[in-house]
Amino acid sequence: MKFSTQEDMDRPISDVFEMLSTFEDLEAAAVRRGAAVQRLDDLPVPGVGMKWQTQFVMRGQGRVLDMEMIKYDPPNGIVLDMVSQGLQGETQVDLTALSETRTRIAVGVEVRPKTVAMRLLLRSLKLTKASLAHRFKERVARHLKDLEQQYNSKA
Repeated sequence: MKFSTQEDMDRPISDVFEMLSTFEDLEAAAVRRGAAVQRLDDLPVPGVGMKWQTQFVMRGQGRVLDMEMIKYDPPNGIVLDMVSQGLQGETQVDLTALSETRTRIAVGVEVRPKTVAMRLLLRSLKLTKASLAHRFKERVARHLKDLEQQYNSKA
């Protein structure tokens, strides 16, 4: 199952990439939403090989999500590989400079089942895909607005 959206931001591409790659802020945002986040690597600077384990509750059940950065291409984008119980997926963030002060952010998430039970769950979710896609778009837009406000308050 795939979800994708794009948003434009009135910021230079380098600023947007910096916002999206301040991983300590992203980890803190996940914690504020109730997740437990643990960084698993010891890389001194952001890059390929960064790893996290996230624990959260979804639909009343505890979940564990392992993520690894498989592409880090400043200022063009980031790709994360994700593995959870019964699911495997990828999150891709691509940035495109529309002008010196405007950037398009394209976010895509694809999840694939690894088990029969997850295949059945994803098949049932396809019935509500339009609603899920709408919620995905809203959450990405809200997250980008929050990042921009944090960035503005730091500047």
